[in-house]
Amino acid sequence: MKKQSNLSRLMGYAGGHKILTYLSWVLSVMSALLALVPFWYIWRIIHDILEASPDFVEAGNVTGYGWSAVLFAVISIVVYIAALMCSHMSAFRVAANIRKELMRHITALPLGVTEKYGSGKLRRIVNTSSTATETYLAHRLPDKAGAIATPIGLLFLLLAFDWRLGLLSLVPALLGFLIMMKMTGKDMEKRMEQYQNALADMSNEAVEYVRGVPVVKTFGQTIFSFKRFKDAIDNYETWVIAYTKGLRLPMMFYTTAINGVFAFLIAGGILFTRGGVTNELLLNLIFYIVITPVIGTTLTKIMFMSEDAMIVGDAINRIDEVLNEKPLSESSVNNIPKNNGITLEHVSYAYDKRSDSANPISKKNALNDVSLSIKPGQTVALVGASGGGKTTLANIVTRFFDPQKGRVLIGNTDIRDIPKETLMNKVSFVFQNSRLIKASILENVRMAKPNATREEIAHALEAAQCLDIIEKLPNGIDTVVGTKGVYLSGGEQQRIAIARAILKNAPILILDEATAFADPDNEVRVQQALSALSKGESADSPGKTVIMIAHRLSSITDADCIYVLQDGEIVESGTHSGLIERNGIFTKMWKNYSEAAEWKILNESKGLEVNA
Repeated sequence: MKKQSNLSRLMGYAGGHKILTYLSWVLSVMSALLALVPFWYIWRIIHDILEASPDFVEAGNVTGYGWSAVLFAVISIVVYIAALMCSHMSAFRVAANIRKELMRHITALPLGVTEKYGSGKLRRIVNTSSTATETYLAHRLPDKAGAIATPIGLLFLLLAFDWRLGLLSLVPALLGFLIMMKMTGKDMEKRMEQYQNALADMSNEAVEYVRGVPVVKTFGQTIFSFKRFKDAIDNYETWVIAYTKGLRLPMMFYTTAINGVFAFLIAGGILFTRGGVTNELLLNLIFYIVITPVIGTTLTKIMFMSEDAMIVGDAINRIDEVLNEKPLSESSVNNIPKNNGITLEHVSYAYDKRSDSANPISKKNALNDVSLSIKPGQTVALVGASGGGKTTLANIVTRFFDPQKGRVLIGNTDIRDIPKETLMNKVSFVFQNSRLIKASILENVRMAKPNATREEIAHALEAAQCLDIIEKLPNGIDTVVGTKGVYLSGGEQQRIAIARAILKNAPILILDEATAFADPDNEVRVQQALSALSKGESADSPGKTVIMIAHRLSSITDADCIYVLQDGEIVESGTHSGLIERNGIFTKMWKNYSEAAEWKILNESKGLEVNA
């Protein structure tokens, strides 16, 4: 199957506005040719002045020729503005449609895909790549049409008056064109891709760095503690400097060539006037000196258009990269789980680790042949070092992405056979960095149940220990949070998120470090809210199946089963007391945690004594 050109791809997003793009080219060509007409009138003005010399009063047509030149220049500008209006209307429609399609597709993708790209890179693809297509369609393509028409008209003008001087004018243009082709060839296309990769990496790491600023401030660290961000900046700096130095010499030769046309014309003038200076030769020489700078301007336009074509080609490739990601499959079976039990059978999953183009993509299993069974109403905990696979396991259960091997069952039903809405109604989750949208607290909580009444939302907030938050806010639950609203602490946001989960009242609950960012006072309240959430609030939901991910081991001592994960595998499992008796990995973790807690309490007590 023949690959579509970049222009064909973009026109596919234009819809009924496609005709405006083509019309803009026609108008741009007309504008370019009209812009050359004033030069003919300039030639006529010079001709009449030289013919009338020294009695310049005899040059009576100069004023008329001058106003005619101005008129055609104005008409050329008006036609060009009309061309840009047409191209912009089409370009804006294309950019808007690209963004809409990208966002529709991204929302249908599993969370694992968005995590693979990173929010910074995805945002850059949606915003910057679509903007690149808008610039290309709105400006570069009409200018390209005009830039192609201009040399054709110029060629006629250059050869019409004196073909010898015309050919001399074309020599530096030809040299400049050859140098330009060398600069904008395949090597330039590869460099442009590397440049965009460097920008994307730096953007991605910048987002992650900004998110980590609270940690930087808390522990007094510098930017160098974020090595990946600094490496991305250093990589961009190294690339840009090397790229600039590489183009320095050819750009110098190119600039010299297109500006050297005057040297050729002067040499030609000296050569052609050896038999004496005639008015006609002087007229043509002056005219060519006036008109030849247009050649250099046109060539430079074409050069930058070639660069923009590479930019838009790279932008389309990045857009296609996202659009080619497959959403999770939807089964036609539509089974309904019989209960809230969870089973993992030989589940394996690996993230794609993308790096720069010089390094191959490597894969490392986040989960390796994991099997476990959680009975309905049980509370289990996942513990282990960071990167052990805890969050990945929880994400697999919520079907943020599908396992590459094995399967996940809820109520003895493969989650791939459960309708998406049914599955989402079956599961609630509270992350360690739960986010609130820019809206009122009522609307933030109501996201879990769009038809919920104010009374139901108030009850959920009360169960989530949020009354102290509501009481201090100016408009109660109608207070807007975020930009131009109030700001809540991490622990307070977490309690609002728990209220949302309580309102949803799903039978399966995933808690991913839900108390991670809470201060001591908030932690107690969050724990009370989590207790209310996990128990259920009505007779028809006496208890929930709970999966807890925790680093604070004191919060999971009552779990029905604790799974210890290491390098994507379950290395130990059992109750808290059973694991302690085993004297294995969990015992060592518990000992380290207890010693750290004792050290903290001891130092806090010493601080109180000093203050006293």
